Amino acid sequence: MNAIEIRGLTKSFRGMYALDGLDMTVPQGAIYGFIGENGSGKSTTEKCICGHLVPDKGSITLFGRPYNDAGVRVRVGALIENTGCFPSSNVHANLMMQAINLGIKDREGEIDRVLKIVRMEDNARLTFKKCSLGMKQRIGIAMALLGDPALLILDEPINGLDTDGMRLMREILVDITQNYGCTVLISSHILGELEKIATHYGIIRQGKMIKEIAAAQMDSRSQMYVSVLTDDLQATSKLLCGRFRTEQDADGLKVYDATDTAALVALLLQNGQNVHSVQTHKIGLEQYYVSLMSGKEAV
Repeated sequence: MNAIEIRGLTKSFRGMYALDGLDMTVPQGAIYGFIGENGSGKSTTEKCICGHLVPDKGSITLFGRPYNDAGVRVRVGALIENTGCFPSSNVHANLMMQAINLGIKDREGEIDRVLKIVRMEDNARLTFKKCSLGMKQRIGIAMALLGDPALLILDEPINGLDTDGMRLMREILVDITQNYGCTVLISSHILGELEKIATHYGIIRQGKMIKEIAAAQMDSRSQMYVSVLTDDLQATSKLLCGRFRTEQDADGLKVYDATDTAALVALLLQNGQNVHSVQTHKIGLEQYYVSLMSGKEAV
């Protein structure tokens, strides 16, 4: 069973389409990276799933049931745009108000549980306005995890975080899926970080899904290339022309399909090319995304 199935979703604002026949499939247990430019329809999609917006057309199914079914709505937690916390109240008080709002019986136990998940158990009495950005984002996730949801929807939770904050957020999201059985839909512009945790990707443009792919599938099909830096890149390119596909950029010469790096270096040296560096790379998510958006799919 899939956690989310969307078919033909359409949403317009004053005659302009934010979503235009969107299809999406999020497998249960996945960390689904939702990628697209600003204004592509990511937040609108998430708000429709959460019931914050009503679609014009199309269907949304969560765990095999209509998204507006009361029984499935309680299985969804979300952090979209902001945490909705009271600045002058402490972390525990904010979580308690949300727990009361959700009708949770063992409120203290549930607050302790979510604070441990987001590594905030030692900061429960800290006033929200005194928390760092990373802490505020983790508090927002804790709020969304109250009630033990089966689906967590996060809109740009790692934007603006420092390196340590992003690392901690990655650990939390992996923990949520692996140890608590939660499916995560996460949108982000920081593709390098998303690539470290996502199991599936959905790429949206102008309100339409243009590609859905599993991370394992993309990794198995990813193209390798060797980055070569020599004294004369133009001469090196001419030498390799006909043997390999090459592409020059600011960092050197990209040589595709060169499976034997040692043989490549030997060829260059034998032909008088002074080689400064040779590095093997695999086309990652960011390059894949750029190629897809430009109409030149890289894998």
